[in-house]
Amino acid sequence: MSAYITGCGWVTPLGNRLDPVWERLMNGEKGEITMEKNLETGRLHPVMPVPVKFVEHLSKVPRLRRASPISYFSMAAGLAAMENAGVAINSETAARTAVVFAVSNGAVVYTRRFYEQIVKGGSNTVSPMLFPETVYNAPASHLAAQLGIDGPSYTLVGDASVGISALAFAEQLLDTEDIDRCVVVGAEEIDWILCEAHYAWRLSANIPQMDVFSKRPRGTILSEGAGAVVVAREGQVKLSRIHPGISFSRRSEALPALKKVYGDLLANDTPDAVVSCANGTFVDAIEHSALSMHCKTERVYAPKPSLGEAIGASSLLQVIVGWQSLQKQQMPMPSAGNESGGFSASKVLVSCLGFNQQASGLVIEL
Repeated sequence: MSAYITGCGWVTPLGNRLDPVWERLMNGEKGEITMEKNLETGRLHPVMPVPVKFVEHLSKVPRLRRASPISYFSMAAGLAAMENAGVAINSETAARTAVVFAVSNGAVVYTRRFYEQIVKGGSNTVSPMLFPETVYNAPASHLAAQLGIDGPSYTLVGDASVGISALAFAEQLLDTEDIDRCVVVGAEEIDWILCEAHYAWRLSANIPQMDVFSKRPRGTILSEGAGAVVVAREGQVKLSRIHPGISFSRRSEALPALKKVYGDLLANDTPDAVVSCANGTFVDAIEHSALSMHCKTERVYAPKPSLGEAIGASSLLQVIVGWQSLQKQQMPMPSAGNESGGFSASKVLVSCLGFNQQASGLVIEL
């Protein structure tokens, strides 16, 4: 069965509306970098946060009164995608809509605070109001409730490839007769403890390593936000091939895994453009090597230098960039002989390599 993207929405460090963010990407703008401080050691980490102004319009939603940032991002992107798809929110559409949520780290802000209170003061001192937001499926629950959906609602947990997995799962759901569409949302939020974990893992940058998107990667800038894609049986942009993913347990296995993904997806067919997952880490060299073998196009654009590495949200943000490039017939990069970035395209490869779990990708086409 064929699945199509019928609408998209995002919340990013550059904005929360499709066209204004796209214009900023076309202009080569990057999200503002601020410092996240480790409250225990004082170590500072550069991050790209989502400005509060991009989600503050949801503060009047009763369900979000005590919600974590990730729930705000998820709802803002999901509602925007439904609006962009032209789907009215009512009981009839809700009965035929499923929610698929993709996440990597979850509500780290509330989770850290919850367990910090336990460690420092004992279980009797912890606030029970924090706990509901610590579970991974809290954002999906908020969005489903706001849309009036009391049917299928799923949460998938993984690395940066989890958004691709969520789209593959949505495609499977559309094989049933129970629903007409899926709203697929990937989201992430930032906290200093997340920065510390990735820094210890030698993946994220700290103060001496600010030049992260150079020819010699020195760490990625973690970011937050959400991407949402509405998938249905009919539309203009087709999800022509979605790879189920290939797991790897060590970095030495990542290159053959990604090469196999490209081989399966492309089958000697070259796309018109590639949305890269390059983020300033070991991922860059591996992806470059795999692309040089399987893909000859020079139109390769990496959005993460502008939007940061949003992990659980990142692959869906990449899909939206690819979708926009097909819709607008341009990419946010100067291409050879064409400073505007315009080009004629009907097929885009979205490349994805997670830090420690899965190589994946998909192809979308007009």
